Amino acid sequence: MTGKNKPDTRSSNGNRAAWKGERCVVLHPRLKIHESLSSTSRIGREEQLLAEAVGLAHAITLIVAHAETVAMDRPRPATLFGTGTVERLGHLIHDGGPKSPDGQGTVTLAIIDSPLTPVQQRNLERAWDCKVIDRTGLILEIFGERARTREGRLQVELAALDYQRSRLVRSWTHLERQRGGAGFMGGPGETQIETDRRLISRRITRLKKELKDVKRTRQLHRKARKRVPYPVVALVGYTNAGKSTLFNRLTKAKVKAEDKLFATLDPTMRAIETPSGKKAILSDTVGFISQLPHELVSAFQATLEEVVEADIIVHVRDAAHADRDAQKSDV
Repeated sequence: MTGKNKPDTRSSNGNRAAWKGERCVVLHPRLKIHESLSSTSRIGREEQLLAEAVGLAHAITLIVAHAETVAMDRPRPATLFGTGTVERLGHLIHDGGPKSPDGQGTVTLAIIDSPLTPVQQRNLERAWDCKVIDRTGLILEIFGERARTREGRLQVELAALDYQRSRLVRSWTHLERQRGGAGFMGGPGETQIETDRRLISRRITRLKKELKDVKRTRQLHRKARKRVPYPVVALVGYTNAGKSTLFNRLTKAKVKAEDKLFATLDPTMRAIETPSGKKAILSDTVGFISQLPHELVSAFQATLEEVVEADIIVHVRDAAHADRDAQKSDV
């Protein structure tokens, strides 16, 4: 449900275009226990993490009405934040956000830059009367919008379904009804949640089979490349570090390169000639990010294998980025 009465028709693998231009708040949770650490480094790190979360929201053209780091002494099982904080943020959301670009408008989405349990997500949606997604859901939205190849779309759908499967209790709270035994959708007494979980499991099984075929095809391509005496050089690095820009510069290709998080999702390979006259194959890959959802790590195994199998791995870093050391560690 989106709030108390409005049905939620959007999900992590649903109509992503529906989010474009919507107003949101971005909230980055921070445990107060970390305040005993170096204040300067801690504050700088928290600011960078919040800025990254805002960048993720901008990546799918959301309007960020307000963004803040929310301190908490401990995560609450029911709502993540304490009661007072939930109430304060609820007032902020319904006021449209103090940093609204146009000074008015309704906030329809709250982004929590942290994993949420299905219970926490459901309770926050009820308390704030708006859609709530966590960091994993947001990254899945971006990946779903950016994937262009068949392989990329398969991997994103698999990750999204795996993520959704654990959240059916939230998705179907407004449809908790018993389904009769007639028809192919379910047996006697099967609830809608059980039916949906079964259908998702079937689709996941099918996607895994298709991705096995993709993996087999990639292995054949790698074997073919090994017969050609050219080393494979993989460009890796944090998202938006400049990998695609460097790739285009070295190969004269026209791979999409933007100052945007996750502009590149699908790997691209081109032959290059080194200054010494030797040839090599250069590979542009998807960028890394902190707290990368495990669903995506698992689903993108076929793509990540290209990096593992490379002869040379070049770590591309943005030396001008304020959080460059943390980004290096994440990669």
